[in-house]
Amino acid sequence: MAICTAPVRGHSSAAAAANCPACRNRGSYNKYYGSGYAIATPNQMSSSKQTGSSHSGQKRKASWSSANSTVLYTPKQIKTLTPLRKAVEQRAEKVLKDIFLCHAWDDRKTIALNLNNLLTAQGTSVWFSETEVKLGTNLLREIDKGLANSRSGIVLVTPAFLKRIQGDGIADDELSTLLFRDQLIPVLDGVTFEELREVSPLLGSRSGLSTSEETMAEIVAKLAEVAAV
Repeated sequence: MAICTAPVRGHSSAAAAANCPACRNRGSYNKYYGSGYAIATPNQMSSSKQTGSSHSGQKRKASWSSANSTVLYTPKQIKTLTPLRKAVEQRAEKVLKDIFLCHAWDDRKTIALNLNNLLTAQGTSVWFSETEVKLGTNLLREIDKGLANSRSGIVLVTPAFLKRIQGDGIADDELSTLLFRDQLIPVLDGVTFEELREVSPLLGSRSGLSTSEETMAEIVAKLAEVAAV
């Protein structure tokens, strides 16, 4: 069997192909070469399969990711987080907290505290009621200031949170403000989007992040990167 003399890069001209013992009889080579095409060698075809276009669901870095970032997002997550990123960029010039953490009062010592600690460990500044509201101060007033002085917001949706917003508590007031500003992302833990939509159709209609799909650490890494300025 004749062996191609240019098996890796192909032939540089039709004349070179004509002199090749393996390619000289391939009429299709001359047919396509003149139009700017060349026959791929077995090595080239193998390489093409390995480096082909990304699958539509494949994770990738986002436009806001730094050069050395290792955080990867699905296309859906990039679409979900892009509005939040735009809100962060628009308010980047002001000295503000990176994220306002909206949560149920019942979660303040457990899951909300854990989420706050994970975010701050990433270098993200968080307005968290347990650390920001001092004894003797007006809670509602401090929350108002926290909302006004945060670039973005996340709402931690748990079973306790669903109970709180059904009762029109403080969490519901925070949620209304964040929804009005279009600057929040729901983070679900122990709750499905279907359950959220039953209680809050407006919040439930938004795309968000869920611990049913990723670990909390992975979610935090994405939130920290989106909020970084």
